[in-house]
Amino acid sequence: MVYISRKEFFNAAHKLHNPSWTKEENEACFGPCANEYYHGHNFELTVTVVGIPNPETGFVIDLKKLGTLTKTLIVDKIDHKNLNMDVDFLKGKMTSCETLVQEFWKILAPEIEKVSTGKLFKITLQETHKNYVEYFG
Repeated sequence: MVYISRKEFFNAAHKLHNPSWTKEENEACFGPCANEYYHGHNFELTVTVVGIPNPETGFVIDLKKLGTLTKTLIVDKIDHKNLNMDVDFLKGKMTSCETLVQEFWKILAPEIEKVSTGKLFKITLQETHKNYVEYFG
């Protein structure tokens, strides 16, 4: 099996907030991430596809196609947005990195299979230099 990855970058604002909790409960759990005026990150998104290369092209997936899918289906919809307020597929959901990667997977996995001999293997979302999430579906 061959694993192939593509990185994309986006900037976005969000806040972590459980609407059924008091302000104090949210602050105790989420700290500064519960700031009522939101906060932002420079995110790094890595999408990894696994498969056997197509013998005619040598590709598991054409990296240009993977980049286009990731950009048009995910990045263009979230870049420089408020994730809590501006993104349809995140409405009513907690905007933690854990939730983001799961929602990204739902969107990307079926589209990758249409244009590739492989399958989506992993999504990595880096929120800060210290913190990142990996999701394997």
